[in-house]
Amino acid sequence: MIRASYLVETPLDPRTVAEMMAGEQSSGTFVRVEGETEALRTRFGARVARVEVIDEQDHPSLHSAYLERKRVSGPWRRVAVEIDYPEENVGLNLPNLAATVAGNLFDLGEVTGLRLTGLTLRPEYRDRYLLPRLGVAGTRAALGVQERPLFGTILKPNIGLSPEQTADLVERLCEAGVDFIKDDEIAGNPPHSPVRERISAVMARVRRWRQRSGRDVMVAFNISDELDAMRGHADHVEAEGGTCVMASLNWCGLSAMQSLRASTPLAIHGHRNGFGAFARHPALGIDFSAYQVLYRLAGIDHLHVHGMGGKFADLTEEVAHAAKLSLQPLGHSDDRVMPVFSSGQWAGTLPTTLTETGSADFMFLAGGGILAHPDGAAAGVRSLREAWDAIQAGEALEAPGRPALAAALDFFGAR
Repeated sequence: MIRASYLVETPLDPRTVAEMMAGEQSSGTFVRVEGETEALRTRFGARVARVEVIDEQDHPSLHSAYLERKRVSGPWRRVAVEIDYPEENVGLNLPNLAATVAGNLFDLGEVTGLRLTGLTLRPEYRDRYLLPRLGVAGTRAALGVQERPLFGTILKPNIGLSPEQTADLVERLCEAGVDFIKDDEIAGNPPHSPVRERISAVMARVRRWRQRSGRDVMVAFNISDELDAMRGHADHVEAEGGTCVMASLNWCGLSAMQSLRASTPLAIHGHRNGFGAFARHPALGIDFSAYQVLYRLAGIDHLHVHGMGGKFADLTEEVAHAAKLSLQPLGHSDDRVMPVFSSGQWAGTLPTTLTETGSADFMFLAGGGILAHPDGAAAGVRSLREAWDAIQAGEALEAPGRPALAAALDFFGAR
């Protein structure tokens, strides 16, 4: 069985609404139809596993014309619902899995709020889907970095640099000592910087850096596009000696990510921009708990979780929970993905990130935190390394002897 968990708001009988949800998303509709036999319902019908009223309120979170027509009033109960869907209803079909657990439910007139809060699969069922090619262990091995977070950055300005200007910046960042560099999510394939020209220009510098230093830097090129174009861009990255591509998950979609995974050995850096539209309102959408399961089934290697104390709206505990979920296996294989912290991150947010995550298995991306350091990008990278050293030594970040960190604390600390 595939178990989906929901938070439902309704003024109607909770058990009746839960049963309606189960029928709507499996073998039933709003009335019995010809051919809907008891044998068919027994085999293919979803089953309500739990209905628990949490609380009630005197106003609805969302409007429902259906309930207005029925002249239904409150109180509006918030209800935890769990529904088991037969695996046989889905087979091996990721878009259909998503449509089953998160399809028309959001539009049902009987509810004034509905949120998919969790998705639990049998490990054997998860293992039928694609796995990450690198994941946590493979990404570390590719970069030769163990025992500490991976420190990286985002190319800034977000957009506007030519391929050669981008390559110049990447070369400076390699020399500064970063482990990882990525395109911004809006830097795709613009006329002023065609993605294939950008890939070739950047990788020429990265290859030169490898030969000179013996170290590698992973660059995630944003190849978000129509599927055939993405596969072609990924092939070009591979031909140029690259190791990673990035895609905007929500706008490329589940099936495109599956197809990309099946066609490339490169690491796929999953950017979740737009996730707030799915999750920010507490009465509507999809929790990260369920979201991360769906995109991990597509075989991505890295997944953005936002940042602690950063510029986005997430609570620290929400970000920490997202990172911990990314590092929990879903199946029998090592299918963990590398959580990626970004958004307003700098040396001063590293201690909380480590404490709350409880692991050093993450990417810590500081865009302005590196590139806007008052003493330059190299000092920005050193400030992260010095923050890590202070944490390992059990010392406060303000302890003397770490000049790059001190400058970062002075510059970013009041922001």
